[in-house]
Amino acid sequence: MNTRSTAARSSALSLKPADAVSTAPVVAAGLIGGWLIARETGIRPLGGMALGAAGLYAGRTWLARRGAATTAVLGATYVLGFGLSHPLAKKIGAWPAVLTVTGVAAGAAAVLSDAAYGEWTPAAPQD
Repeated sequence: MNTRSTAARSSALSLKPADAVSTAPVVAAGLIGGWLIARETGIRPLGGMALGAAGLYAGRTWLARRGAATTAVLGATYVLGFGLSHPLAKKIGAWPAVLTVTGVAAGAAAVLSDAAYGEWTPAAPQD
């Protein structure tokens, strides 16, 4: 018998507040993780589920922080990155393609969402 209270169970299942999520790492985890899951299991829809879950999680933050327009831009960058990684992989290989599109999508999330909320700052130039 489980003696945990309802409040304890519900807090264990709650998500971090949308405006407190660093989205660049979520984007990177979704693109790299989704590809790796699909490749290693051979079950492409399973990789797609990871990709989609990360995209939705990041998307709720983009919407809460920056509104619909920025969410659309970042969401399109994420989805297009996934789509473009396939033909790009034929030219430069799978890992380089995934890392390239991940860098672009995560970089866009860092600049357009995370940096705007003080979670990411560029390194200071060294003299």
